[in-house]
Formats: sequence, C-alpha cells, structure tokens
Amino acid sequence: MASEASSVTTFEAILFRWQGEGSWVFAPIPEDHAPGVAGPFGRTPVIATVDGHTWRTSVWRDKTGAWALPVPARIRAGKDDGDTVDVAIEVDHTRL
Repeated sequence: MASEASSVTTFEAILFRWQGEGSWVFAPIPEDHAPGVAGPFGRTPVIATVDGHTWRTSVWRDKTGAWALPVPARIRAGKDDGDTVDVAIEVDHTRL
C-alpha cells in the first residue's frame, strides 16, 4: 500500500499588510500553488518556509477566495508590506 506523498510547492510572493490596527502580514499563495485540501474552519495546516525560516502554521482563504500565508515578524526578519520573499509550503497531513 502506497503512503500519502508529501508535496512541497515553492514560489515568490510579495508581502501585503492586512488593513487595520495590529494588522497581520501575509504572503499571497498563487492559485496553482494553493493546497488541494482544507481543514477545520477552511484553514489548511502547513509546514511553511519563508526566506529559509521554517515553522508550522496554517493557510486560509480570504473573503475573495484567495489563499494567504500569515508571516509573523520573527520570520520576516525586517521585511514588510511590498517586500518579496521566497516561500515553500507543504500540507501538514498530521494536523488535518
């Protein structure tokens, strides 16, 4: 019996800051790199790497249906809205 294959997808993204007080910074996920599965509450658990920094998090769809990866300050290392980052994501099937 074959095991479920993990698949890492990589892309460049331009960070954007969500409007509002205490807003988060996200990396948009191109549709052709979006996860094919959604977990609870429409979020999908992933293992993410941004500019060489790896952590476990979740990606989710925004109100328009586009996927986004929240990127905390400790991972961005000084980058912010409008900066380009290298992204790799892999669906974390252990947390689905």
